[in-house]
Amino acid sequence: MITVGILTMSDKGSRGEREDLSGKEIERMIKDLPAEVKAYEIIPDEGDIIKAKLVEFADKKKLDLILTTGGTGVSPRDVTPEATREIIEKELPGMSEAMRAESLKKTPNAMISRAVCGIRKQTLIINLPGSPKAVRENLSVILPVISHAIEKIKGSTEECGKM
Repeated sequence: MITVGILTMSDKGSRGEREDLSGKEIERMIKDLPAEVKAYEIIPDEGDIIKAKLVEFADKKKLDLILTTGGTGVSPRDVTPEATREIIEKELPGMSEAMRAESLKKTPNAMISRAVCGIRKQTLIINLPGSPKAVRENLSVILPVISHAIEKIKGSTEECGKM
């Protein structure tokens, strides 16, 4: 069972002014991994708060997977990628590129996504966009590799490809 943290970046959501539909969409989509949500928070778009929560989820809660939603665009308050880059040890650009490439088939706005994927200690961290539709489109692309990625992060020596 993969342990998961969902972290929604939303100024309005953190103040209770907006329902978090994107976080709920993530929760719905990951059930078949199989995965269990162990932490779920809505926080403001503040770099220091984002970094602190990512570190808490990875280092203290020792979650296998952190899925963030929101703050990946180009608005002045969109700082999720910068906060993520500051705390990860390895970036996984292939996952981010795959999400953007697939999303680009649906909207040219995918070009301005700055989502980051990476590893901190033994935790996989994935930034997703802030809308439920974009969460569905992006997460569906990488969902098939998440379990394998986590196995490798945790030290599995099983071969990745079989001839």
